[in-house]
Amino acid sequence: MDRQRVAIFPGSFDPFTKGHKAIVDEALNLFDRVVVAIGHNPQKRGLLSVERRKQLIERLFLGEERVEVTLYTSLTGDEARRVGATTIIRSARNTIDFDFERTMERANREIFPELSTVLLFAPRDVEHISSSLVRELRAFGHDTSELLPEGISLEEFIE
Repeated sequence: MDRQRVAIFPGSFDPFTKGHKAIVDEALNLFDRVVVAIGHNPQKRGLLSVERRKQLIERLFLGEERVEVTLYTSLTGDEARRVGATTIIRSARNTIDFDFERTMERANREIFPELSTVLLFAPRDVEHISSSLVRELRAFGHDTSELLPEGISLEEFIE
């Protein structure tokens, strides 16, 4: 029996954007299962609580059995082992992201040599979108609905 190809897509996802969704959709073309792993730092207060982020992402992928959403406070490699992933999915919008991700890949490879990292590039139409952009625009009262996946409204999730 073939072993299932499982990838973990870690991040804070505060909030989950169209760019994040595009990366998950692409990862589903490459892997049998994708675990969206929301890193939780109890010292940081975000736009959304981690529980709300999880709820939002689960709602977005409702009916897609190959997507699982988890919360974690450990190293990404430890969470990857826990969920049975052999690959870490990372994304890059630009060369700054690429340099950071290359450094992270080297560090992960040192600590978790059995894990591979696959870098996916954000599609051109969403490469400018980031969670920090959404948070900043919201802070100044701007509508961010065009930056979020269709059918997702943050209004019901903001605390």
